[in-house]
Amino acid sequence: MTRFTSRFLVDLLIRETEAAGGFAAVLAAGDDHSGSILVQCSDRGVAGPLLERRFAMTGNYVWEAVGPDPASDGEERVNYQDRRRKADPDLWIVELDIADAPRLVAEWGALT
Repeated sequence: MTRFTSRFLVDLLIRETEAAGGFAAVLAAGDDHSGSILVQCSDRGVAGPLLERRFAMTGNYVWEAVGPDPASDGEERVNYQDRRRKADPDLWIVELDIADAPRLVAEWGALT
């Protein structure tokens, strides 16, 4: 099974988002080869879930909702991301602003 680098996957996610008419940006760059990926979803500036790509016991990667509830204040989300980044400096944090960002991430994740 081919394993793609984190940098390749982040670039692919950004291209897919922009091709679908959304906005995507890297908020924190991690390790190019094996960094974890955290996606901050939003729709027209309204906060959505934080999704993280994790290795599952099945041997595949899955996307899981992590961190505070999307309805929580923005400061709580920022604090969570700061804590994750301090614990894992190889972590990529990517922001997606597009309608139904979790669906886009799931579709993209199925390709990788």
